[in-house]
Amino acid sequence: MNPLVFQSDFGLGDGAVSAMYGVAYSVCPQLRMHDLTHDITPYSVWEASYRLIQTISYWPENTVFVSVVDPGVGSDRRSIVAKTNSGKFIVTPDNGTLTHVLRLDGIAQVRQIDEQINRLPNSGESYTFYGRDVYAYTGARLASGVIDFEGVGPMLDTASLVQLPIVEPFADGSAVCGTIDVLDVRFGSLWTNIPRQMLLEQNIRYGDHLSVTIENDTRTVYRNIITFARSFADVYVGEALTYINSLDCLAVAINQGSFARAYNIGTGNSWRIRIEPFRGF
Repeated sequence: MNPLVFQSDFGLGDGAVSAMYGVAYSVCPQLRMHDLTHDITPYSVWEASYRLIQTISYWPENTVFVSVVDPGVGSDRRSIVAKTNSGKFIVTPDNGTLTHVLRLDGIAQVRQIDEQINRLPNSGESYTFYGRDVYAYTGARLASGVIDFEGVGPMLDTASLVQLPIVEPFADGSAVCGTIDVLDVRFGSLWTNIPRQMLLEQNIRYGDHLSVTIENDTRTVYRNIITFARSFADVYVGEALTYINSLDCLAVAINQGSFARAYNIGTGNSWRIRIEPFRGF
């Protein structure tokens, strides 16, 4: 019996998540079910992709993830199950949700869900709740051993998977540049795609003062000098800092405050950040 982990943009304000749990339990009452999150920003496939890569490496081999952020529900987008290089399974629409997993873990194989077999009985006329009727049902069958991976459906070419556009971080002289990929939602920190190793290559060390510029397209939203701290305890309450987050990438925050809310900063490829050493006041 393998863990079954759910992610969606459904929230917990109605019965959608509970319905998926009920379907899974109807397949096997002994299933062990868990939630990654149900607070993905509505329709944000990018955020769903990021939360998966933030999480999957910490779960054991053969864990089954069901990720349902599906703005194209009912269209001709494919329903798939991917097996990662690290041996996890992800049940999801083929809409870009696997973008970060493809890049940072890798997909060993992918199969299209055969809905003639792997669909909740008596749900054939519903085309708006694939999370319940197809994904939760298939995920539960896979996690409980009712089907194996081959029983999902026909094999697909991994090169055919939909991927979202990604802007790679880069060095520009003594500066490093990247994007603000996602927020540490509860605390309002900005998580960038700039890896710690890139900072080391630019000889940026803890305790340095950094010039930080944030732009949205061509508009400069923020520019200031910030300490590169090891942790929040290294700066005063209310003071801004840069630090290395749990994914080993650069983040920007306010100690006991929300940087995103304070400066009205969002996420995605149009939000660019530039970091460079500040050599003197």
